[in-house]
Amino acid sequence: MTQALNIVWNPSEGIDLGFFVIRYYSLMFVIAFGLGWYIMKNVFERENESLEKLDSLFVWSVLATLIGARLGHVFFYDWEYFRNHLSEIILPFRFTPKFEFTGYQGLASHGAAISIIVAMYFYSKNILKKPLLWILDRIVLAVACGAIFVRLGNFFNSEIVGKETSSAFGIKFIHDYYSKSDAVNLTQIPNPKEAYTAIATNPKFANLLAQVPVKHPTQLYEAFCYIFVFAILFYLYWKTEARKKSGFLFGLFLVLLFSVRIVVESVKESQGGFESALGLLSTGQWLSIPFILIGFYFIFTAEKPVKI
Repeated sequence: MTQALNIVWNPSEGIDLGFFVIRYYSLMFVIAFGLGWYIMKNVFERENESLEKLDSLFVWSVLATLIGARLGHVFFYDWEYFRNHLSEIILPFRFTPKFEFTGYQGLASHGAAISIIVAMYFYSKNILKKPLLWILDRIVLAVACGAIFVRLGNFFNSEIVGKETSSAFGIKFIHDYYSKSDAVNLTQIPNPKEAYTAIATNPKFANLLAQVPVKHPTQLYEAFCYIFVFAILFYLYWKTEARKKSGFLFGLFLVLLFSVRIVVESVKESQGGFESALGLLSTGQWLSIPFILIGFYFIFTAEKPVKI
């Protein structure tokens, strides 16, 4: 049997500037949107499109991603909770059993994908004045790149982890197994950061560390695969005539990205949703199938390049 390396993952919350902490998860989102803007800037320049329209595209994309991802989590994965806590869909607070700041802890990529497509429809119609598929064929470059960093953000947050494994790639996610209150109570160290560090490094708490299971780092699996998704799309756009086949790159993006999602979901812990009712596949896998079918449709119906 392959022995796991027993890597203990105990990340800090972010980069401490003294007066402010830049959280790694937020930083990954900033990098994702920043690189997305840069990629689309080069695309617009190549296509002789006004860069003034790029600012609007950035705003529309950011809002669509965040709103869609949030609503996707609410309706696809945790509606039973939010149906009784409607205010928490919009507000980053929990009011019961006590008031506390929670942030937006639930974001679903399937919801973001739907929202981006809807936003691009209105953007292409009202601002870009081009067919919807024109912008979709190009914005997938930025989305594929951004997906890499979003998953890295999930890794820093110790969320969306995989199932237990004896694989050499397995990792002990301390923050996933012990909540902050658990770490404090079990170690009797009042500072959560110090409590986590003690569990990870202090032999006195070796028994607590031993209880943490070794799990698949599915966030890294996805991030690694998305590098290839981005590379393929990037090459086809810049080095071939694929960009002239309306819908082809968009369709290929859907097939590649959500095929990766289906494969990785097989070793990912359940995220909830409606999988218990349907069985066989996880919620993420069920949601990925329609995107893949739509992707194949656009691939096979893509218009041929116009020869001049």
